[in-house]
Amino acid sequence: MQRLEQLSQQVEQVMAEIGERYGQYQRDRGLFCRSGCGECCLHPGIEATVLEMLPLAFSLLHEGKAESTLDALQTHDLPGCFFYSRHSEDGKQGQCSVYMKRPGICRLFGAAGYNGREGEVLLSVCKNIKADYPQALQETLIALESDPPPMIRNGKEQIRQIDYELGGLNYPINDAMKLALEKVLFEQYYMSLASED
Repeated sequence: MQRLEQLSQQVEQVMAEIGERYGQYQRDRGLFCRSGCGECCLHPGIEATVLEMLPLAFSLLHEGKAESTLDALQTHDLPGCFFYSRHSEDGKQGQCSVYMKRPGICRLFGAAGYNGREGEVLLSVCKNIKADYPQALQETLIALESDPPPMIRNGKEQIRQIDYELGGLNYPINDAMKLALEKVLFEQYYMSLASED
């Protein structure tokens, strides 16, 4: 359990750095997420690693909510992330209920770089940001070489390097959360058995 908690703390530190770096790029370039928007949280293709979900799993364990959350995840059938709180009927307005513990992938959304087929730097930008800030987007695209964006691949690799076993495979975000909770709960159970001896 101690090893998992240490990994969790390392992940939190790296994710905080990633969130700051990627967020600062968006602020510097004038590419802001809409207030209260959560469309990205509804996307069925959001994936995360078990490693990214460890900080949230430990937080839920310490709050006494790990088992109930795991049970709720087993029956959750809405599209998108389990922790997204919808505030509108279509779900596009809302907020993350675990924002401070959100996984790394959530910190990379908005505007970040990736490599095209020829290795060129391209910009991945949310459609709402494109619509809301067309001038800032054009200026950012023009400045891709002189002011390159933080790369999605680098952010994911920075997390993965903490532990390749837990950070090597991407799962649908809710499945990654289930696996992280199962791992933490199993370790807790195993420790309780060891302490009884």
